Order: sequence, then structure tokens, then C-alpha cells
Amino acid sequence: MVTHVDADGTASAPGTEPDTVLERDECLTLLTTTGVGRLAVALGEGAPVLRPVNYAFDPRSQSIVFRTGEGSKLHALLSTARDAAFEVDDYDPHSRTAWSVIVVGVAHEVTAPAETARLDRFGLEPYSPGGKHHWIQLRVRTVSGRRVGVA
Repeated sequence: MVTHVDADGTASAPGTEPDTVLERDECLTLLTTTGVGRLAVALGEGAPVLRPVNYAFDPRSQSIVFRTGEGSKLHALLSTARDAAFEVDDYDPHSRTAWSVIVVGVAHEVTAPAETARLDRFGLEPYSPGGKHHWIQLRVRTVSGRRVGVA
């Protein structure tokens, strides 16, 4: 089997596209194209806790925003841990390409009335039942992404 060697020296099988590192602006744009991602928060030395959340990307503050309920596991988790990571991805079966974007930042609850009113205008409704009246904001500190071809 012949293997293609890309300019950076990495090898790929015939019929596959090499990974493409995405620029920051493209990563931020891709965050607006889907509404469900995975939030990861590490507590101490244990394994990180992963939770799916539906979200919106707030371009004004360059942050991921989502809602949670008081007393929920997620609300409790974020009240004790501030550093978090967020991952979102998608796959296009027609072009046989996939992409993934990972955001790392600091999560905090938004409590300023003017800011919560602004976020309420996003119209984001949580998927899970129950009152989700608390806004959480994950401010983007670093963002990285990749696009890959699928064989």
C-alpha cells in the first residue's frame, strides 16, 4: 500500500485527507453551528466529570453559555471547580469530513441582572426537564480545532 506523506512529514493512507489545524476564527465560527457539546470539569485527582449540555456561543463575550438548575449536580460541580473544557464536533457524511473544537477556560455563574437579561434573549431552552434559571458562562481562554477526512 502506498502512503502519502504530507508536507509536515505525517503519513496518511490513500483516499484520506490529512488533519487540518483550524485557525481561532474558524473554531469560533464552528461553535455557532451546533447546539450540543460536552463540558468537562476535573475535581482534584479524580477523573474529570463529563456532561452533555445544550449551549449558545456568545460572540460578544467570546464564551460558551448554558443554563443549569440550582441544586443540580452540574451547578454544584461548577460552584467548586472553575477550570473547565468544552468540546463540540460534527461529521458531514457527504464530504466525509469531521471537525472538532475544544475550548478551555474559566466557568462562572452569571448573576448580574443586565447580563442575565441579555442572555435570556438568546432563547436557549435546556433539553432536560426542570427549572434551569442559572446561566453559566465558560469564557474562552484557549481554543483549538481540527478538521479530518474520513476514509
